[in-house]
Amino acid sequence: MASLLQENCTLDMLAKAEQGKYGILAQSCYDAQSAIALVRAAERARSPAILQLFPVTLAYGKGPFLQFCLDVAHSASVPITVHLDHATDPEHLELAIGLAEQGIAFDSIMVDASHAETDEENIEIARPYVERALKAGVAVEVELGRLEGGEAGLRMISDAKLTDPAKAETFMKGTGALILAPSIGNLHGSYINGPKFRQDILKALSAKFAGKIPLCLHGTDELSDELFKECIANGISKLNVNSWARDPYVKAFSTALANGTPFPDAVEEATEVFAKECLRLMDVFGSTGKADA
Repeated sequence: MASLLQENCTLDMLAKAEQGKYGILAQSCYDAQSAIALVRAAERARSPAILQLFPVTLAYGKGPFLQFCLDVAHSASVPITVHLDHATDPEHLELAIGLAEQGIAFDSIMVDASHAETDEENIEIARPYVERALKAGVAVEVELGRLEGGEAGLRMISDAKLTDPAKAETFMKGTGALILAPSIGNLHGSYINGPKFRQDILKALSAKFAGKIPLCLHGTDELSDELFKECIANGISKLNVNSWARDPYVKAFSTALANGTPFPDAVEEATEVFAKECLRLMDVFGSTGKADA
């Protein structure tokens, strides 16, 4: 298991990002076009990246679509890995880990038991899945605390709970996971009153886990470039992004078709829109050019 994880590209990518004080774009992709767009952007920017799927997308395309994503990511000229975000329901976890055990493996997955009432219950739910994933060489992300909201088929969560840095080491040892998603005032969906992030929590976690446990930022809709940069400076190395690229992509595609653009040309136009937003975020996160560093 240790040797498999030593070769895990996601962990290597995030370790380099943490050391270099830049962030890795983990972009949610829903179809072949968005996956290709992310790869296109990463190769243009010479940036590492993470191609991220939601459980509903995995359930829809299953092994064949996952294999496509793995092929398009791993054949790129820059490091790109494939991650499963927010695997909460047992059927999604079984599908992802079962495929990994058959050799069609995500580079990393998030085992999300943040809906549990207590940290102890979170650990109890997550631990068996984490152990199986690690044996298959798949790095695992977990969430300590609880983010509110929901999107893209995710379970709707209420009653946010901030991460307690004093409990983080025990929690990570208990789950056996290798990547931590903290709750710092971030949420899934729209920030009605604007984001109010607890940067002190990030600083405390970064001091505790520097060089050991990468930190991942969820809930990035509507965040300013300055707030992205502040979070990276305070220890975030993986930044999950969804609607920033998705919404302009959908709009460009539907508009092109409505205007009578031939389907292949509409696909190309929309792919370029998605890619350009990824390029912008890679610049903001400071990862441009880092694939060749």
